[in-house]
Amino acid sequence: MLKELKSKILASIKSKRLNVFVLFLVSSFVILMFTKLSKPYTNTLVFGVKQVNVPDEDVILNDSITIDITLKTHGFKWLKYYFSKPTITVDFKKDVYKKDSVFIWHKSKAFLQNTQFGNQIEVLNLSPDTLIFSFDENMVKKVPIVLQSDINYSPGYDRASDFSLQPDSVVVIGPKVKVSKINNIETEPVTLNEVRTDISESVKLKLPETLKHSDLKVLSTETSLRAKVDKFTEGILKIPVELINVPESLKLKFFPKEVNVAYYVSLSDFNAITEKDFKVVCDFSKNVNNQFFLIPELVKYPENVKSVKINQKRIEFIITQ
Repeated sequence: MLKELKSKILASIKSKRLNVFVLFLVSSFVILMFTKLSKPYTNTLVFGVKQVNVPDEDVILNDSITIDITLKTHGFKWLKYYFSKPTITVDFKKDVYKKDSVFIWHKSKAFLQNTQFGNQIEVLNLSPDTLIFSFDENMVKKVPIVLQSDINYSPGYDRASDFSLQPDSVVVIGPKVKVSKINNIETEPVTLNEVRTDISESVKLKLPETLKHSDLKVLSTETSLRAKVDKFTEGILKIPVELINVPESLKLKFFPKEVNVAYYVSLSDFNAITEKDFKVVCDFSKNVNNQFFLIPELVKYPENVKSVKINQKRIEFIITQ
């Protein structure tokens, strides 16, 4: 029992000594850090340039300009520059002047004013001493949206209307030299399978790399895709053949006089389709090799039918006079 009590007392004494040592070590480190941070230091850092009050009609082309700045201040002031990327502000209303096709900033104002660093920071040097900002006039251009799609329908179903995009175009704003090269913007690929109901999808725009720069703006980044889907069936009608461009000096007999025209149409429109909606002709002027047959052509058919084809490949004829 006495041995256990003695060991506990010794352990407690050792533990207190260890705690005192750790406390002393931490205190020494804190004092050392405060001493170091209180001393002045000179260093050169790379500063980004933040542009403000740029005229609305102009856009800066080289927006990634940096400047090396040598500063002298105590350690506490240096801490903020190491925890975040340092920047200086260039005010285009008062810090620059325009010459030809560029804006020019000179370090003399920064030395004289020193408004961005405060009294406790001494600015020793800026390099380069002059910053040149190239600019261009802003351009506003409306470009069409181009749908990229891979849509498959269930058997017996198909698209019964054209694809509709809302909006079908997008406004791009930026430097004329860049915007003028943009003629359209594609959508992200739309992939749908086994479709049997009307299509209604929100689609993201696929922005080219040139549009991802900060000096270019796109007022819309998505569009809505709409299309009517219906059940389809095949129809076949007999359509009379008409000869055209036959010389007046010739009389012809041809056969067959009618051809079968097959078409694919939605069930809702099937009963509205008639023979009068189609026209098949044979153009005699295209018979350049003096052959005794003509090729039938479908020159008229309803807009709401698909996969229209003439089953008869040729029309035979004979000259009677």
